[in-house]
Amino acid sequence: MFPVLLGHEAAGIVESVGPGVTNVKPGDKVIPLYTPQCRKCKFCLSPRTNFCAKLRKVKNLIADQEVMDDKTSRFTCKGKSVYHFMGTSTFTQYTVVSDINVAKLDDDANLEKVCLLGCGFSTGYGAAINTAKVTPGSTCAVFGLGGVGLSAVIGCKAAGASRIIAVDINSEKFTKAKALGATDCLNPRDLRKPVQEVIAEMTDGGVDFAIECAGGSEAMRAALECTTVGWGLCTLVGAAVDDQELNVSLTDVLTGRTINGTLFGGWKGLDSIPKLLTDYKNKKFNLDALVTHTLPFDKINEAFDLMYQGKSIRTILLF
Repeated sequence: MFPVLLGHEAAGIVESVGPGVTNVKPGDKVIPLYTPQCRKCKFCLSPRTNFCAKLRKVKNLIADQEVMDDKTSRFTCKGKSVYHFMGTSTFTQYTVVSDINVAKLDDDANLEKVCLLGCGFSTGYGAAINTAKVTPGSTCAVFGLGGVGLSAVIGCKAAGASRIIAVDINSEKFTKAKALGATDCLNPRDLRKPVQEVIAEMTDGGVDFAIECAGGSEAMRAALECTTVGWGLCTLVGAAVDDQELNVSLTDVLTGRTINGTLFGGWKGLDSIPKLLTDYKNKKFNLDALVTHTLPFDKINEAFDLMYQGKSIRTILLF
């Protein structure tokens, strides 16, 4: 969908509200949510998922929610309509979102840090806590050590995992990973055999939980194959837009391995964001460690360069 106003991880302040909006008011600090929570549909009323009926027809997570509920856009450029992005469109000083796509924060929230709750941290941390349900004393492998993957490492540690193997093709990320809880780090490019075989050798047949945060079928397959037979669970988080298929061996499934996926870490946004904010303020986890750079918004291209070069974890853009 083009032209489109991108951006989906942010925090801001409510400027105004439309008729019937009661959950936020002008002046409130908020986080826009790409996963809505209407609190009325069968999905929102179920504890089994954080899905919402607004997304029930989703075919492309990036392309959907491209307009408001009335099927029109609130953005224009030179008289032409511009699409919304994932119901949020945060690369702008002003955006318009549905009331079910925004979570209220405490007045003392530090927006330059808690903006990570809008996607990266919540997704990785929740993948370990909510979706995989990592257990105390278990062994884990996390593939991909960007902001999401490092947040998964934090989640595995918080859940009490005894061993956390961090995997990435950029060895410069290993110091940060170990500081956040990883016990071992592997770079597949430095190994003489597939990383899943190395992990299986290190853990007497495979880990209990694997969380894949890199994206791409090769990493997903490695994550599944590094889990133990009998009960190994592979949780898929990473998304590669140009790689939509994953071929799975029937033997892997018949021998007890399980695959699941997660969207926004399983959190029901309106309900969970305030609780995650409280946990952050109580120092249950360290968001600050994930912020490596802060730049003015007009240097957004530099931020992308830092990301592609593997030099940043999260760069905060300020207006």
